[in-house]
Amino acid sequence: MSQTVLLEIGLEEMPAKYVRSSSIQLKEKMAAFLEDNRINFDAIEMYATPRRLAVIASGVSDKQADLAEVVKGPAKKIALQADGSWSKAALGFVRGQGLTPEDIFFDELNGVEYVFVKKETSGKATSEVLKELNTVVESMTFPVSMHWGNHHFKYIRPIHWIAALADDEIIPFQVLDVVSGRTTRGHRFLGEEVTLAHAEEYAEKLAEQHVIADQDKRKNMIRAQFQAIEAENGWIIPNDETLLEEVTSLVEYPTAFFGEYDSKYLTLPADVLITSMKDHQRYFEVKDKTGKLLPYFISVRNGNGAFIDNVKKGNEKVLTARLEDGLFFFNEDQRITIAQSVEKLKKVTFHSKIGSIHDKMDNTAKIAAHLSDVLDLAEDDKTQLLRAASIYKFDLVTNMVSEFTELQGIMGEVYALQQGETAAVAAAIREHYLPVSSEGELPETQVGAVLAMADKLDSIISFFLQGMVPTGSNDPYALRRQMIGVIQIVEKYQWSFSLEELLSSLLTEVYAVEDAELFDKTMNELAVFANARIQQKLQTYGIRYDIVEAVLQSGEKDVNTLFANAKVLQAHSEEESFKAIMEALARVVNISGNPDESIPVQKELLETASEKNLYVQINHLDLALSHGDPEADYAALAAIAPYIEAYFDENMVMVEDIAIRSNRLNTLGNLTLSILQFADVRKLILK
Repeated sequence: MSQTVLLEIGLEEMPAKYVRSSSIQLKEKMAAFLEDNRINFDAIEMYATPRRLAVIASGVSDKQADLAEVVKGPAKKIALQADGSWSKAALGFVRGQGLTPEDIFFDELNGVEYVFVKKETSGKATSEVLKELNTVVESMTFPVSMHWGNHHFKYIRPIHWIAALADDEIIPFQVLDVVSGRTTRGHRFLGEEVTLAHAEEYAEKLAEQHVIADQDKRKNMIRAQFQAIEAENGWIIPNDETLLEEVTSLVEYPTAFFGEYDSKYLTLPADVLITSMKDHQRYFEVKDKTGKLLPYFISVRNGNGAFIDNVKKGNEKVLTARLEDGLFFFNEDQRITIAQSVEKLKKVTFHSKIGSIHDKMDNTAKIAAHLSDVLDLAEDDKTQLLRAASIYKFDLVTNMVSEFTELQGIMGEVYALQQGETAAVAAAIREHYLPVSSEGELPETQVGAVLAMADKLDSIISFFLQGMVPTGSNDPYALRRQMIGVIQIVEKYQWSFSLEELLSSLLTEVYAVEDAELFDKTMNELAVFANARIQQKLQTYGIRYDIVEAVLQSGEKDVNTLFANAKVLQAHSEEESFKAIMEALARVVNISGNPDESIPVQKELLETASEKNLYVQINHLDLALSHGDPEADYAALAAIAPYIEAYFDENMVMVEDIAIRSNRLNTLGNLTLSILQFADVRKLILK
């Protein structure tokens, strides 16, 4: 027979952004609990609202699976005494397994005979195992958690009730002072407590009390309500899955409605309106079918449609107050010039150990100028870049950004255009913050991309020079994210340069680091930091760890070439020939070590045909590798592998004749330089 098992954890309202992830975690932990206890089940459904996390496991067997296992004991020579009787070690072993010496048998393992017993354990009733469900509740972890009462136990929010049923029977256990039962709670304002007769009626009984426990069902209800509003009014409600997910996690019974605001606020930039609605009130904006913003908003109430007009008026009042503030700030900002704002930045501290934001802009401008030379930007792009770099943080002291910090950069673009800056400069001011996350949008303009890179490099280098290097999970200034942003920008624009050489030149030319010890320390930390981010990026592409190590330990320093080399190695790694090719190349490198430079080979000392052939092929390889096509580079290295094998079959490198030995080492050393420029093949794991 099978049964249905319900586990519900009733809580105070959780932060919306953790509801979905916590629900998934509970499902995974419930599945692991059943599997670890050898309890079969068909499926687990998850439910979540701001006030509850729940799972229902269906098809749960009523008994643990029986366990049959072979257990290894001491070696035979230890288990048997000289007279053939069982030793204390053997008797203690079988006693510990609940068996007798008659159950012992011998078997060989790695050439040694051991004592073994076959142990069979009958499964317990599932009802007994489920009494330990408190371990599932207590094992959950959260990004944020809290104590309550006099308890030392921490949880995402205080636990108020637990419902736990196996079909119609209560599963008895306790977490702190909360005892499991068959009672759950309906909507905070519209519902009542519910006594569940059976686990299967959970969702249905809650729905009667204005709780839609299925998160996806709630989300689809909101979508359907939005569609009805759109159809009725001829509007478009732009899709925003992130906001929709958040709103879904804020309500237990959704009712969508629309409100209105004065059309005078449409004179504000659209981003101000949308930020006021979305980020501050969790409203959705409304547009007409041409994409024009309309003076309406969509909200979702946690409840039914009763007194919805009062709710609508309250929301309109709150939004109007925010928009009125926005309009006031916007008008006030028109009185301030960009030059005045830039001057104010001299008194705004970026960091007490580093200086003002104005100081930061000076450094960024110098880096931008350096990058424009490295990247060989066109004169017009360079002019636009340097102008943007000289003003790009000015909006931080505007009234609008002080009130709506989410609009930094966005308002900079708006105000820059209003005050006559070019579109390229204005776009760069907005784009210099990008990307804001590891998967975030990247700058679309080259000027914006260079400014974004310069700004991020200044932050990284400035903090490193002050000894504020991220350690472990500690990264208060988001320097890891900023370095990943640099790498993503370099990759998008396929810029070709050595990141390590760039950092070195910036330390001396922009930051004027003259102290050799400080330079070496900072440069080493920056190089390790940058390589770790490149490694992280490569692993997001599914590149094998050993291949990542091989390309990072190569002589190649160009980021995009590193990426391309890794992808080529990954693509060929499943081929039958890969192992033989890499072993041949690795044999060369292992003998040569790490040569610093190419050394001329004396042709007259080449003795055998295979030695002469390899010499010719190395010269051909040098030409083949010169064009920088990673696929062609791999093909060239693969083509030389048979010549390497033939060389080692016919020649001994470490011969007594010193001249011939040195000449052969020089031959292999020159080949090693070409191999290591592509990848350190010694790092590869070859099966």
